[in-house]
Amino acid sequence: MDIIALNKYPHRRRNLLTGEWILVSPQRNERPWQGQEEDQPVKNIPAHDINCYLCPGNERAKGIKNPDYQDTFVFDNDFAALLSDIPSGVLADGGVLVAKAEKGICRVVCFSPRHDLTIAEMDERDITKVIEEWTKQYRELMARPEINAVIVFENRGRAMGCSNPHPHGQIWATESLPRGMEQEVESFGRYRQEKKCCLLCDYLEVELQKGERLVAQNERFVSLVPFWACWPYETLIIPRRHVSDLTELTEEERVALAAIIKLNTVKYDNLFKMSFPYSMGFHQLGVGLSAQDGGPLHLHLHYYPPLLRSATIRKFMVGFELLGEAQRDITPEQAAEVLRGLPVEHYKS
Repeated sequence: MDIIALNKYPHRRRNLLTGEWILVSPQRNERPWQGQEEDQPVKNIPAHDINCYLCPGNERAKGIKNPDYQDTFVFDNDFAALLSDIPSGVLADGGVLVAKAEKGICRVVCFSPRHDLTIAEMDERDITKVIEEWTKQYRELMARPEINAVIVFENRGRAMGCSNPHPHGQIWATESLPRGMEQEVESFGRYRQEKKCCLLCDYLEVELQKGERLVAQNERFVSLVPFWACWPYETLIIPRRHVSDLTELTEEERVALAAIIKLNTVKYDNLFKMSFPYSMGFHQLGVGLSAQDGGPLHLHLHYYPPLLRSATIRKFMVGFELLGEAQRDITPEQAAEVLRGLPVEHYKS
């Protein structure tokens, strides 16, 4: 199929990173919508909220007082999903019933002392400080003997389950390799074994040649809508140089990463003239992974935004998506064209 056909007829696309398939149905773009609509984001947020448990100087839920921080601030999550001080071993192994203990660490990273900012509204210099903090945390956590994977991520907006608008993200460090990373490790490993080169390096070269799914780029990084994108305006940020994790980035690359992250999120906000919700996160090399296992992995940053047609209509993964495979209506090429054409200055500026 050529691009004209891909934008016209139903078809399936394979996700290079996971091996999974997605059904694309461009003929459904004009279907009417009478379903749920999301609330608009809260406006007129103060620079400091006395009731926010992430603002400088405020008290958190368990009585711990935040310092009067001036840029980034990191602390162990007060209600962590993972714990480091638990016994190891199998908890249940009755044949079909299998469970084992999982050690880990969960941390919160406040991006700024300003309660009223988002990544899209922050200065690139301050975003660079966040990247430096992510790098520091990744290096520290991966050095721990019980940790085998670290996922740095941000849930932005109430539509993505974020209950606090203060600019922040999380870091989860796990004893096991989570399934999402495990799938990518397997794909990178198979590709390297067959082609003797990196899957994402080759993929990026194809995307740069075609240009149909590019959103933005600078000398160090490229933002694009992946060929297999599942969410309507999903994007992938890939470094041009093969690096395995954040610690391998040069100072110039960290600055360039801050620039492309800001540009990506500004375009998201400009799409529907609102603070755009998303989940974003890094996939990078896990400790102990050899060239045979993962390649090693090529560092990349996923953005999964849920909105479909407007600020109030979102994409739901239900029915066929839960029972069969992921499905989307607007094609990745159409989504990239929309994002590519958006202004690079924030709509509030």
